[in-house]
Amino acid sequence: MNIRATAIAGVMIADTTPFADHRGAFARWFCDQKLQTILNQRSIVQINHSCTYATGAVRGLHFQHPPHAEMKLIRCLRGRVWDVAVDLRRDSPTFLQWHGEELFPENRSMLIIPEGCAHGFQVLEPDSELLYLHTAHYAPHAEGGVRPDDARLAISWPLPMADISMKDQNHPLLPLDYAGILL
Repeated sequence: MNIRATAIAGVMIADTTPFADHRGAFARWFCDQKLQTILNQRSIVQINHSCTYATGAVRGLHFQHPPHAEMKLIRCLRGRVWDVAVDLRRDSPTFLQWHGEELFPENRSMLIIPEGCAHGFQVLEPDSELLYLHTAHYAPHAEGGVRPDDARLAISWPLPMADISMKDQNHPLLPLDYAGILL
């Protein structure tokens, strides 16, 4: 597992190199020892799976407010997605910047998104499946979101946005005086 940084502090990519032979391949997808410096005393407490059917569909941008903020580690099991992290941390030098990463099974990459960042994705191939590892339990009362079409973020979605849930369409646009999340 090779960990590489992105331009947003705490948003990282874990690339996995498989062992392959004539029988197939083996790859370690999670190793708490290798990820110790990233997890920093956090534990994985919840694992979720999603399947999104339609190409162009967008899910997100989601986060949880403190004290229920969570780190997410995301892998694509099937299909192909454009996975996005948006920095909403008030005191971050990359406040309101985003990072996008194409995830698909063959690249074996995992996007690591720290607390204080929102997460969303767009499906690039039908029937795409994601596996999420979370460091906090889902807390409905702490749920937050930002609209994926917010002009202040100017996310470059690879395809025209389609099939967005009513919940995600109704997330607020960021006000001009948005001060961010204080962790």
